[in-house]
Amino acid sequence: MEKKKIQIKYKNYLKLLQKYNKYYFEKNEPLVSDKDFDQLKENIFSLEKKYTFLNSKNSPSKTVGFKPSKNFKKVNHKVPMLSLANAFSEEDLLNFEKKITNFLSKKTDFKIFYSAEPKIDGISASLTYKNGNLVRGLSRGDGKEGEDITKNLYTIEDIPKKILSKDFPEDIDIRGEVFIQNSDFEYLKDKFANPRNAASGSLRQKNSEDTKKIPLKFIAYTFGFENGLKVENQSDYLNKLKQWGFKINPLNKLISGVKNLIENYNEVEKKRADLDFDIDGIVYKINNFTLQKRLGNVANAPRWAIAHKFSSNKAVSQIKDIEIQIGRTGALTPVAKIKPVNIGGVLVSNATLHNEDEIERKDIRIGDTVTVERAGDVIPHIISVDFKKRKKDNLKFIFPEKCPSCGLKTIKEYNLITKKKDAVRRCSSEGYFCEKISVEKLKHFVSKEAFNIDGLGKKIVESFWSLKLIQFPQDIFKLDYNKIENLEGWGKLSVENLKYSINEKKNISLDRLIYALGIRHIGLENAKLLSKYFISFSNFKNLSKTNKYNELLNIDGIGETQVNSVKNFFSVSINLKVLNELEKLLNIKKSKNEDKNGLLKDKSFLVTGKLNNISRAEVKSLIEENSGTTVSSVSKKLNYLITGEKPTKRKIEDAKMLKIKIINQDEFLKMLNKTS
Repeated sequence: MEKKKIQIKYKNYLKLLQKYNKYYFEKNEPLVSDKDFDQLKENIFSLEKKYTFLNSKNSPSKTVGFKPSKNFKKVNHKVPMLSLANAFSEEDLLNFEKKITNFLSKKTDFKIFYSAEPKIDGISASLTYKNGNLVRGLSRGDGKEGEDITKNLYTIEDIPKKILSKDFPEDIDIRGEVFIQNSDFEYLKDKFANPRNAASGSLRQKNSEDTKKIPLKFIAYTFGFENGLKVENQSDYLNKLKQWGFKINPLNKLISGVKNLIENYNEVEKKRADLDFDIDGIVYKINNFTLQKRLGNVANAPRWAIAHKFSSNKAVSQIKDIEIQIGRTGALTPVAKIKPVNIGGVLVSNATLHNEDEIERKDIRIGDTVTVERAGDVIPHIISVDFKKRKKDNLKFIFPEKCPSCGLKTIKEYNLITKKKDAVRRCSSEGYFCEKISVEKLKHFVSKEAFNIDGLGKKIVESFWSLKLIQFPQDIFKLDYNKIENLEGWGKLSVENLKYSINEKKNISLDRLIYALGIRHIGLENAKLLSKYFISFSNFKNLSKTNKYNELLNIDGIGETQVNSVKNFFSVSINLKVLNELEKLLNIKKSKNEDKNGLLKDKSFLVTGKLNNISRAEVKSLIEENSGTTVSSVSKKLNYLITGEKPTKRKIEDAKMLKIKIINQDEFLKMLNKTS
């Protein structure tokens, strides 16, 4: 790789890290999982190690955290608050121990004792005590300079305000972690993404009276500056903290040998689901303070400590209940309600069980201890059961033979291709006779790829349904706005905005309307194929009269499965009534013949990140209307990568590597002679 390219890649990594740090430390809104964050740092370290000409003051090897907020007074730490190197495997720990023995010039059989302390996923704080009195509290900040949050820390009951013990040091900085217990977070989850965000946001309240209302906890684990501390090792120091009135982690242990560290690591990871606070790994510290001083620090991390991180996409939890959710096509999906657990920075309380066959195959029961996985944006799911922890009264889950919503029989359809019954059980109701199916159909009707009505989200659809304001799609365009204005949370302005959004969407293309109807097996692409075939809405609607369903098989891309779905849809009288009502209320545009010589002819596009005031579905439609194409991944076939907010870093890196042109939303719209 050329030197210039390496430097550009290095600078891009650093720029990305600064952005992640800002959102994590200052805004309390992590953009990526802990795993991705750690991987980015490892990428930077790897480049610096390989290419000695790479050097920057913004490197994570020289910085910690992020600069302190402007909302609080900045104060220098007497002793910097350092970060820790990470270990992810037994090999990493063996290398860590080898470096220690080499540095100390000890033989390989030299016995090292470690203080193994579970790492709470909270906010670091440093408390300064003088003559036993708490005089100041600082946040980590950038490690050298923190925010003075004394008043907010003073509201935490776990933090002693005055210590009378005779052996307490004259001057010391006690350091630890501020956090919120998962049980307390249950009352705050509507305001914050996870317990860590809740703790961080609470400590940054300008008014300490607001912080006082939040149930913050504090666990102490180390010290910074000290004058008069009379202990010789970490384990004794932790015992002293307890005697002085501080809370310490109940899972702390003194361990020797990497094999024993691994054994303890596995035991603690299994206990994570039973803890009332989030931990994301175990910190190993050389227990002896004399050895710690000899080892010292390297850049911004101590040589004598390392953080052994847990897998960021898996966790152990317990199934509290199994609920059945019903989708717009009648599919019954079992969902496990689990004891809330932090996976990759996200608090997870639900996990999909996919279908009846999955439950039987894995023998999943209420009360079971299970391993839950959440990879990327994939919905959390259960990958295994710990049968050793199963209790005798954990009974087999019986899947309902009748729909929990409407009481009709549930069925497993026979698949003509596989010659087997489907794994998914469905409600046998058609049309809008099942309440749950109806609500899901309405949610689909207003979704982004369908009518895309601003201000009419899923929760509002559910609310309007329960209030009988909407029961069928046509009701959306006949809403009683006077009634809505008198509802809690609504006012004249919000009602006017909703009315405007709905009226604006009365103009709709035929393909989007067909998709919005939620016909089973008819997705966006099939809806486009059908719209091109029928041209007009009247032709589509009259299919029930002409009965020429078999002719649809002549459409390239439409198969027997899709034809049967369309036929079933038209066989239900209520669906025909919905079509007739919508025809009266909407302006349904005829399908246009493809313009093969549009502005984007022979050009391919891919979108990454969130765009402003335009959905991905609309972007795709604009591209196709102008003779362009869209692709699903970065490859040599791609011409343009359109970026919005929070783009996927890998897509951008791959695009740069393949020299694909990267454009923003405004640049894309200029290609169409439009403005955002």
